[in-house]
Amino acid sequence: MIRVALVDDHPVVRAGMRALVDGQEDLTVVGEASDAHSAEQLVAAVRPDVVLMDLNLGHGPGGAEVTARLRALPEPPQVLVLTTYDTEADISSAIDAGASGYLLKDAPPEDLFRAIRGTARGEVVLAPAVAARLVRRTGPQLTDREVEILGLLATGQSNRELAKRLFVSEATIKSHLSHIYTKLEVDTRAAAVARAIEQRIIRPPA
Repeated sequence: MIRVALVDDHPVVRAGMRALVDGQEDLTVVGEASDAHSAEQLVAAVRPDVVLMDLNLGHGPGGAEVTARLRALPEPPQVLVLTTYDTEADISSAIDAGASGYLLKDAPPEDLFRAIRGTARGEVVLAPAVAARLVRRTGPQLTDREVEILGLLATGQSNRELAKRLFVSEATIKSHLSHIYTKLEVDTRAAAVARAIEQRIIRPPA
């Protein structure tokens, strides 16, 4: 069971998120917080696997700062940002603070559930629009799928595992890898992951 904490300053939003998350057999909400102080207290008390973090928490520190505080704990939770903000500044501040994922609140519920599960596994989970902004910022014109594959490569998955997860053939995965290598100017999986992390296309695995 993946234990989820909600950090959002809007009670109605938290209630809706709780109803969605608790409706999944493998997910459960273990607590809610509305600001930095209550978020830190909550995480210390219930030790969630994943924190769903809004960026705008009203008065006081914002979600990026709270994320940095939580990620600095001795046994930090994974943080998945769930927000309406998608500017490069917002994305950069959240990723730099240690967020493992960044999803927009208009995402379909199934995308949210997949993101929570992926974040719990330590994967880098980015909404397509967010990934595209990061790619534009970092240089190489990688596609959304290539960024996704790089994130999975960082977790050590084989071509067969990647193909199964993405519902494509191994030949398709090899083709994607070839394009990735060319764009990043590398010739191995390890080098591709290292270059992607260096250029902040993906975050290092937890």
